[in-house]
Amino acid sequence: MNENSRSIVTFTMVSHAIVHTYELSIPILVVIWLSEFSVTTATIGTIVAVGYALFGVGSLPSGLLADRYSTKTMVLIGLAGMGASFLLLSVAQGTATIALALAVWGVFASVHHPASLSLISTGVAESGTGFAYHGMAGNLGIAFGPFITASLLVAFDWRVVSALLVVPALVAVGYALTADFDEMAAVSVDGGEPRGDGAGSASAFLADSRALFTVGFTLALVIVLMNGLFYRGTLTFLPDVLGEFVAVSGSFGLFAPDSQLAQEFDLASYLYAGLLTVGIAGQYAGGKLTDRIPVSAGLAAVFTALVVLSAAFVPVAELGTGPLVVVSAVFGFVLFSIQPLYQATIAAYSPPDGRGLSYGYTYLANFGIGAAGAAIAGYLLGVASVGRTFLILALVPATGAVLAVVLFAVVDEG
Repeated sequence: MNENSRSIVTFTMVSHAIVHTYELSIPILVVIWLSEFSVTTATIGTIVAVGYALFGVGSLPSGLLADRYSTKTMVLIGLAGMGASFLLLSVAQGTATIALALAVWGVFASVHHPASLSLISTGVAESGTGFAYHGMAGNLGIAFGPFITASLLVAFDWRVVSALLVVPALVAVGYALTADFDEMAAVSVDGGEPRGDGAGSASAFLADSRALFTVGFTLALVIVLMNGLFYRGTLTFLPDVLGEFVAVSGSFGLFAPDSQLAQEFDLASYLYAGLLTVGIAGQYAGGKLTDRIPVSAGLAAVFTALVVLSAAFVPVAELGTGPLVVVSAVFGFVLFSIQPLYQATIAAYSPPDGRGLSYGYTYLANFGIGAAGAAIAGYLLGVASVGRTFLILALVPATGAVLAVVLFAVVDEG
């Protein structure tokens, strides 16, 4: 990999890690907001869902803009906007400001995936390696973002923590302003044409969309939506749910029992971060699985496992700390193993020249519409027990499993 490619990959990796650091630090903060502002889980769930929805909904327009303007500039704007949103969050005195800050985050976070993936594809000669490193950085953000947030909350107020989380975005923006790379280097190497001016892009968008929505792709997209609903529905309130099954004040002797640090130590948040860390291994296993069996069959198997885990999660958690840790680890492993499978499924049912647009719709379904899962879970937790909420949420992967079987039987075998 040459210097230009390394510069681009480093830039996009940093941005990807920051996007997911912010994304999964939010559920950690939800626990505090629920107690500090005396609001229902339904209210907080809706507030969070709006921000997450904008994260996905903005993918399509961001993708169109990435075809017309500098992708480096777009990623830089996205980073600056995400930093500004957490700066706004740091001065929030009520849920209205929190809602505004999360909405701002969602808008600017939506820039990253279409712009960065486009930048890698046009600027990095070894684009496959670039995509791999980009994905690994996202996984690190998913795993360590909540861990860092939880650790800072031991010593600082949540508003101070929100302000401190602005620092990574500032560092990334500083690097972007000094980084020098050719966005179109790989296109030039391949003999391709430079990025166009976007003329006729609206009509092309409509025509390409009509061609894209075959039976197979439509089924695959609905399957992705089921994943998004379950992903948001379970993860948004999971730190709060885990807090019901662990002794939050317990600090394993790390701090003096009566100290402020012991009072702030939240074991549930660290268990949540550990669950997400195990998810990295799940993603690796899911990627290997895509090379060995039909992706639709793999989706059906993983969705079925999620049904079982969702139904069994609370009964197992109630058995004690050991079973809770085990079921959490297995849940994190299986939940994240589905990502490579649905990404491969989208690729299998979309034409190569429509791959960018297909992933735009994928992010719209998974992150955008799927964000409704946070609001649904918040409502369910307000009117039903945790156990019943998980049982109802199990209907989502059950639907995904059925659709995956249909995809395999009707399209693959048809």
